[in-house]
Amino acid sequence: MNDATTSGSARPVVLDVWCELQCPDCTAALDDLRALREHYGDRLDIRLRHFPLAKHQHAYAAAQAAEEATEQGQGWPFVEAVLARTEELGTKGEQLLLTVAGELGLDAEEMDTALIDGRHLLAVDADQAEGKAIGVTGTPTYEIGGELLDGGKSQDGLRERVTEIADRLLAEQG
Repeated sequence: MNDATTSGSARPVVLDVWCELQCPDCTAALDDLRALREHYGDRLDIRLRHFPLAKHQHAYAAAQAAEEATEQGQGWPFVEAVLARTEELGTKGEQLLLTVAGELGLDAEEMDTALIDGRHLLAVDADQAEGKAIGVTGTPTYEIGGELLDGGKSQDGLRERVTEIADRLLAEQG
């Protein structure tokens, strides 16, 4: 029955957001991501992709913690909460990740275990490798419709450019 509908069954347009949870520019990008999510709803699939930078000591652990939060059903709320506290992450490290998990009602003990046993290392490494392969050099970087948009240099005009591309891709679906 779903096959009979054309416009209602269109696949969402995918927006990959290469992000690092200790990155102030990624924090600045949150308003754009919220606006895009509100505007498009389920027609735009915003996917967090991890790209921890070596200059941020706790970024790699934060990426793993975000994966665990996703498994526990609170991926985006966790990401937004950590991004809102990037400076605190810089000083408190993994303790902040566990605090945020507890504040969101996640199993902080399981989060701690995940950070210790490294169960999410492969997912983070795979994201980072893919990002490097397509030309990501900093965060945030967006990829939509095969186009790479570097938000690490400037956020100016990015929401408009993503909207322009998403509108075009959705129109092409028909």
